[in-house]
Amino acid sequence: MKWLQWLGLPVGIAILIALVIRDGAHDVMHIIGTAGPVLLWLVPFHALPLLLDAHAWRLLLAKRLPLGFLLWVAAVREGVGRLLPVMGVGGEIVGIRLARWRLRDGSFVTASVIVEVLITMAVQYAFSALGLVLIVAATGDGSSLRTITTIGLALVLSLPIPVVTFVLLRRGGIFHTIERWASRMFGANNPIVLGIDGHQLDRDLNALMSRTGLMFRAFCWQLAGYMVGAFETWWALRLLGFPVSIEGALAIEALTQAVRHAAFMVPAGLGIQEATVVLLAQLFGVGHEVALSLALVKRMREVVFGCVALVSWQGVEIARTRWSIRTGKPLAPAPVPVPASVRIAHERDTARSGHHENV
Repeated sequence: MKWLQWLGLPVGIAILIALVIRDGAHDVMHIIGTAGPVLLWLVPFHALPLLLDAHAWRLLLAKRLPLGFLLWVAAVREGVGRLLPVMGVGGEIVGIRLARWRLRDGSFVTASVIVEVLITMAVQYAFSALGLVLIVAATGDGSSLRTITTIGLALVLSLPIPVVTFVLLRRGGIFHTIERWASRMFGANNPIVLGIDGHQLDRDLNALMSRTGLMFRAFCWQLAGYMVGAFETWWALRLLGFPVSIEGALAIEALTQAVRHAAFMVPAGLGIQEATVVLLAQLFGVGHEVALSLALVKRMREVVFGCVALVSWQGVEIARTRWSIRTGKPLAPAPVPVPASVRIAHERDTARSGHHENV
């Protein structure tokens, strides 16, 4: 997977350079400069859709962690996934580690992140489908038929991946199988094997995925976050002097997200995201220079917001390490008091999943 990213990086850079050369860097910078520093308001605004996403994760965690802390973790996860040269799950791995600072139950935290990722996939497909519908409704003259067909075909062809993943996880036992395989390969006393509790992780996953209502609520909160995030596109275009309708902003944001996730081999979607924004914005009558200005503004917001999150993360890591050295105490996850009602509900769900497995 790593070689795909290194191969995709020069491709993305080449696309970005070609876009700037074609549309003229001077004209693009003039449009952005005309909007001025007010564009910086897009940076703190991004915390709002991220807050809705963090709330969805908090529901899956049975509200055992404060929302403010999860918002910060979500920002770090996004920064790692979008700005650092890591695999697609790098942000999720960091998120699990940070959440365990305040929650001992590593299996439960991991299960919540896995389920959240599955829900995110479902939200992305629903949001992308909404974008396709809005584009068809807005450009009914057939001029965008090729673009709509290509994006729709890509969504359909990629659909079996999340479906198969969901089915395998729902059947259960997959992580217990991985644990047994690792035990045979590395030995039962290997630290890698000792750090895996596949059976408990399968039970926690089954307990979460059995709660359809909980998953639906998390889906709705995440979808709301995506739709609020589309306001960034609408607001940015207004600031750049070319307002579009709410429907147009939703369509641009939805399909940009779809193409970016499909082009996972290109680090940070560099070039791919910009080309998609330019193409889709033009379908709604936005000029070349303004469309590229929008793409660059979105990229700048992403870099600034992500860098702030990553710097704060490293600052906390340094402070924790210094505290551990000064006090001589290990950096272990701190326990979080669990309400009796939450603990009983979780134990009941786990017991039910275990009963179904035995049956």
